[in-house]
Amino acid sequence: MEKFTLINKAKSRIKVFEPFDDSSKNPFIINAILISYGCVLKRTSKSVMKGSRVESIEEARKEYKKLLEESWEKTYRFNIFFKKSGL
Repeated sequence: MEKFTLINKAKSRIKVFEPFDDSSKNPFIINAILISYGCVLKRTSKSVMKGSRVESIEEARKEYKKLLEESWEKTYRFNIFFKKSGL
């Protein structure tokens, strides 16, 4: 499952939906989604993440659908900031 980033119509808020990586369980089974949310201060700068929460896949799908209905758009602009380092 890939990571999805949504940005609101005013380009001031973002939400990132990604698989929740629970290392205590089987890594091939995804039972939850991590939703991170934050603000975009300037279009050219990195976003400021305010927090995150873990939701069930069904609840995350409902929220994702609701945001799309509210004119949020899928974006790839901020994905470079969320890449995990392979150290």
